[in-house]
Amino acid sequence: MATSRAMAYLESRKNLAGSAGGLAGLVLTFTGVAGPYWPVVVAGLYGAGALLAPPERPALPGFPDPSAQLDEVRADFDRLRDYLADVDLPAAAGDRLTELTELLAALLDPGWVTELLLHDPDAVHTLSRAVRQDVPEAVDAYVRTRWWTRLAPGQVPPERHLERQLGLLHEEAERLAAGLRETEARRQESHTRYLEDRSD
Repeated sequence: MATSRAMAYLESRKNLAGSAGGLAGLVLTFTGVAGPYWPVVVAGLYGAGALLAPPERPALPGFPDPSAQLDEVRADFDRLRDYLADVDLPAAAGDRLTELTELLAALLDPGWVTELLLHDPDAVHTLSRAVRQDVPEAVDAYVRTRWWTRLAPGQVPPERHLERQLGLLHEEAERLAAGLRETEARRQESHTRYLEDRSD
């Protein structure tokens, strides 16, 4: 603890400015200006430099690593797939769910998409919300209400609601994928222009 404080002070602006002042005091000593009072001159210039140094910048807050956040979303997605494998869905809703989970898997697959996601916190939030909240809540709502609707005929079947919800989530994921593709295309165009400008 004391060692880390000492190292922090050695690297501080106060010490650097004070050292510059002390060095100026040594120069005055070797040129004969300071005379026999050279220790006082060196110490005084060190102190003056330390006092005049600009204040230290506050340390940046330690935000979580985006790649670690994506790894957590991938782990949650694996758990979600295990849950979905045990749920019995009608064919139409099952097909919609398969399309959605395949698209989410592609978006979470490590590779060029990950690199784009690391620079787009909104996209990571959208994926996280879909995996951790939207999909499981839609499926769970269907599972909880399907038996009750059989006792109350004439209502909209819960599988219709589920199909619509999964369709909306698929559209949202498609918009996200399209945005990432567009970002990648812009990056490629920018790199092409850079190479063209460099060759001129």
